[in-house]
Amino acid sequence: MTDHREVAVVCWPGQTPPIEDGLTALLAAYHLRTETEKGESVADVDDLPQRYRAEISDPRSEFAHDEVLVALMKDTAAGCLVVTAPAHGQSEIKRLWTAPAFRGQGIASSLLEAALAHAVENGADTVRLSVWEWRTGAIALYERFGFTVTESWDKRDQLVCMQRAA
Repeated sequence: MTDHREVAVVCWPGQTPPIEDGLTALLAAYHLRTETEKGESVADVDDLPQRYRAEISDPRSEFAHDEVLVALMKDTAAGCLVVTAPAHGQSEIKRLWTAPAFRGQGIASSLLEAALAHAVENGADTVRLSVWEWRTGAIALYERFGFTVTESWDKRDQLVCMQRAA
């Protein structure tokens, strides 16, 4: 567990207190916001693509081989991040999200610190991620953590791929 300011980052499952409902809400907010930013008409979770609905409805199954980190402010799930198990020396960061009410309090930084430590502990040489180009604040955060833009492994338009040594 990593503490940064008043933020506690817990690994899920096995966390205390139970945070599954908070994680589900964070993932739903992340996906709904992302689809809206991409110009898709989504009113609620039922309008999301099936792969995203699956993450929200059953994160235990969807992230069974990954490390799910949840940032807590007191007992409230305030942010989340998924870091994949290393494959060929490489881990990937996904689903970094801080609930809007908790932004500006070091939550994303705490989650990134914990994810990078986890990647190193589990043998990753490189950590990569992808981010939409309009998320300039996230890109700046990743750059502060040493991530640099790299050749894209995902050819979706407006997606920026970044990586750094673990």
